[in-house]
Amino acid sequence: MLKRASVLAYGVIVYTMFLGVFLGMVAFLGNFFVPRSIDSAAVGPLGTALLINALLVLVFGLQHSVMARPAFKRWWTRIVPEPMERSTYMLFTNLALILLMWQWRPMGGVIWDVQHPIARGILYALFACGWLIVLATTFLINHFDLFGLRQSWLYFRGKECRPLGFVTPGPYRWVRHPLYVGWITVFWAAPTMTISHLLFAIGLTAYILIAIVFEERDLMASHIGDYARYRREVPMLIPRFGRRSPLSTASPIPTQPMTGPTTTTP
Repeated sequence: MLKRASVLAYGVIVYTMFLGVFLGMVAFLGNFFVPRSIDSAAVGPLGTALLINALLVLVFGLQHSVMARPAFKRWWTRIVPEPMERSTYMLFTNLALILLMWQWRPMGGVIWDVQHPIARGILYALFACGWLIVLATTFLINHFDLFGLRQSWLYFRGKECRPLGFVTPGPYRWVRHPLYVGWITVFWAAPTMTISHLLFAIGLTAYILIAIVFEERDLMASHIGDYARYRREVPMLIPRFGRRSPLSTASPIPTQPMTGPTTTTP
């Protein structure tokens, strides 16, 4: 019983840590209430800042993608108990984001700075909308499974953690990766875009596009036929407006968002 309680406590602590990191990212990217944000004044030489920032984006991308691959998970669960695997993944994700915010080097240089009150308000509204999409989409695909709480809770209760089934709720009927759409909106809906903010937006957008290739390859291998049909019928990131979704309720959805890929079986 003590072991089960420890696994549950570990999951709760990591999830609470995620909530703090999530709010920290909102403040860091939105320039809210933090001493140094992504658009702060330049710190140090431009070349050094560029190198450090590029490495920080690379570290996050490698951690977030490599640890999500099925082959890594099969090896990793020989070391980390399976009920703790997802929470441990989130722990490393939290640490990678904390490192990024802590060590990020603002580089100055304004690409654009929208001053018109209405236009600036629209961009802030889009920024907020992006975060809402990110958060809402995690609940559509089971928020607590995605962040490891479901696994640790079921282990605490002595129940088997069975894979989740496939559904196509809400935006998953129009784009395959609505959560990524939310993240991209967050990156680019900036009233003020500095050089470091632009580097961040380009780097993370590139990561997303690369990650989709690997994630969909894994899903194609795991769900032969089903995911191929889903790819044919639903666009990746940009919805086809004016066209009714042809999906049936049995169609799959990809459960591999920015916060960490997980592959489920029907």
